Amino acid sequence: MHHHSDRRGWRAFAHFPERGLGRMLHGRHHERRHRRGGRIFDQGDLRWIILKLIADNPSHGYELIKQIEERLGGAYAPSPGVVYPTLTLLEDLGHIAPLQADGARKAYAITPEGQTALSENAATVGAILERMAETAERSAHVAAPQIVRAMENLRFALRLRLQRGGLDEARIAAIAASLDRAAGEIERG
Repeated sequence: MHHHSDRRGWRAFAHFPERGLGRMLHGRHHERRHRRGGRIFDQGDLRWIILKLIADNPSHGYELIKQIEERLGGAYAPSPGVVYPTLTLLEDLGHIAPLQADGARKAYAITPEGQTALSENAATVGAILERMAETAERSAHVAAPQIVRAMENLRFALRLRLQRGGLDEARIAAIAASLDRAAGEIERG
């Protein structure tokens, strides 16, 4: 298949769930699982994982993002735009409470109500953790760490360049052509 040459451009990469290529290029918050075409996290799953991680160790948002990414073997990292609203929801539900602020970051600890909710949903949490472990195991066989690092570098460079703005049509075309060339080389390699 020659995804790089079709009219969809970058959207063609959405067919590659490995290591977040689809999400990386489209800003998707959920990755597809490799089996059955489902998502790593179904509606509400991230809330339970965040609550479980906080129960295990009081944490702030950035730490939670990294912990989830590690548990998924680098296959997915939730965005701050998903994690922080989830923390707010959990706080509103009375399941977590902020600890003394550590600089600019607010760490959270589980409350007794949160512990009760977690206990009552232990089977759900266990199933989510199992799916996460399966995803991590599969992702360990998908890409070398050097490729993951390079993908993250590309994502970061693209984000910085797009945020800086001031792109004219010629520069947009040049960036797209560079990415298309790289995609073609990778596909042929």
